[in-house]
Amino acid sequence: MATSGVKTLYIEPGAPWENAYSETFISRLRDELLNREVCAKLKEAKVLAKDYRDHYNQQRPHGALGYLTPAGFATIEALLAQSSVPTEDLKELESVPRLSL
Repeated sequence: MATSGVKTLYIEPGAPWENAYSETFISRLRDELLNREVCAKLKEAKVLAKDYRDHYNQQRPHGALGYLTPAGFATIEALLAQSSVPTEDLKELESVPRLSL
């Protein structure tokens, strides 16, 4: 880190707005799981959390993937890789936002 000039930033305790990525996830987790479920046992909470994690990572459309699910994005990428579209056209397509299927 010293050679590249990168430094770590200190986030004050009680200042969650300084880490927007984790705050966005925590807010979504609270809205989509914690406020909707009442768990009587720890095992039930673990199962619900695992199901939510699988949904969040595999089935939910992601903005970074053009609002496609990871499986849909992988399918399109595989089709593009197999196609005979010239490389210049593929580079142009990479910058186009994609809609969910």
